[in-house]
Amino acid sequence: MADFGEILEAVGDFGLFQKLLLFALCFPNLILPFQLSSLVFNHADTNHHCNADWILQVGPNLTKEEQLNLTLPRLPDGSFSPCQMYVPVDWDLSAIQEYGLNETTTCTDGWLHNDTIYEATIVTDFDLVCDNANLFRGAQTIFLAGVLVGAVLFGPFSESFGRKRATQIPMVLMLIFTVVTGLAPNFYVYLASQFIVGIALGGFRINSIILESARWLLVRGRATDAEELIQKAAAINKRTVPDSLVEKVLNEKPVEMGSIKTLFASRVLRKYFLTITFAWCALNLAYYSLSLNVGKFGLDIFLNQLIFGVSEIPVHFFCMWSLETAGRKVSLMGALIVGGSLCLLTLAVPQSNSIAVAALATCGRFLMNGAGSICNVYIQELFPTSIRQTAMGLGSTAARVASMLAPVVNMLEVYHFTIPTLVLGSLSLASGIMAFLLPETRRTELPGSTEEAEGKRQTKKAYSAPGDCEDIKATKL
Repeated sequence: MADFGEILEAVGDFGLFQKLLLFALCFPNLILPFQLSSLVFNHADTNHHCNADWILQVGPNLTKEEQLNLTLPRLPDGSFSPCQMYVPVDWDLSAIQEYGLNETTTCTDGWLHNDTIYEATIVTDFDLVCDNANLFRGAQTIFLAGVLVGAVLFGPFSESFGRKRATQIPMVLMLIFTVVTGLAPNFYVYLASQFIVGIALGGFRINSIILESARWLLVRGRATDAEELIQKAAAINKRTVPDSLVEKVLNEKPVEMGSIKTLFASRVLRKYFLTITFAWCALNLAYYSLSLNVGKFGLDIFLNQLIFGVSEIPVHFFCMWSLETAGRKVSLMGALIVGGSLCLLTLAVPQSNSIAVAALATCGRFLMNGAGSICNVYIQELFPTSIRQTAMGLGSTAARVASMLAPVVNMLEVYHFTIPTLVLGSLSLASGIMAFLLPETRRTELPGSTEEAEGKRQTKKAYSAPGDCEDIKATKL
């Protein structure tokens, strides 16, 4: 469908029609980051220790420090043990102070939490400490698993019932179960509601990234609908499309139909898909690992989150500039290689230098976020129309699996604090180097067939701004 580009030029590359669609698709995404950010604060750990109020029965006037010194053992670093206490004894206070206590046990009367920063989190509400300490990481995985399930469920749903219903239903589910999450009476209700919120988020995001286009309608044999869309877009953009040009395109031989088999049968397309998907998985793992560990970069967690949030704004403008000046390939390789290197550099500086660690982590996350936006554009330009949505769906699913593993990778810090960073940094570097295998797609026609996608695509006659009416892309991870 080589002449379809002429239709786009006649309609207008990025007129009012495309801008309205872009706004309609992007605006609801403003509420989605709050769901992810809530994991950081709702799942935050607190300094806790065993409840040792038993000693107040023999020493009601003890200060807090005296109470802790008498009832809790200390760790090698001098801090109080969060999960051990001395076995209560039936002695008077003077005997306890003179001889001290030696026999330890686990917390028999629950825990006391430090509420200096947080009045309540799921850690404090459900006592997710000591033997249950990893359950809140499991809760993060459950949420991200819901995002994956939502993408898988609502992708096919949109093909049968349309994008409109496929975006409305998730938003209603998100509204209801966000409230349920806040009112959850126990940990299991919390997990179930968070899973459904994740489904809603994943379902909405996958259907807000790409709109079905006139080119897609032609591929599906819906010529009348395609003509109506073309004329509607032209009217809103105050442009005129010659009837002869429309008829010429509508009467062309339909583009080949494709499937997953088509994607993997071609050696070239298979290479492209595996390469871009590996990059997408690596950057998602790094992005979510860094985001969920925001409280461990030395600075105040609220300041870190503010810095992370502010960095979300310029990154997409940076990507738009980089995509059009350096190109897709160089932009992706640079973001992954430099971003992965910065993550690894956080291990090279003293961990006591919180400013340096936070700065490196922020820059690394900034570039991973940018790499995600580049992948969203790049993957749609690598494949022909017949399998573009298939490649997008499979790649997105793989990326969601990677993000779901981020809390699990973070749990590896119990063996050594460097392991999570080594994993995400190394994978980012490797995927950035492998991106060299991809072709440059800047200022080339979108491929309409497997042959064109494999290398025989045309260069655009003139520069076209991003956002052609065939594909409206939201630069989101």
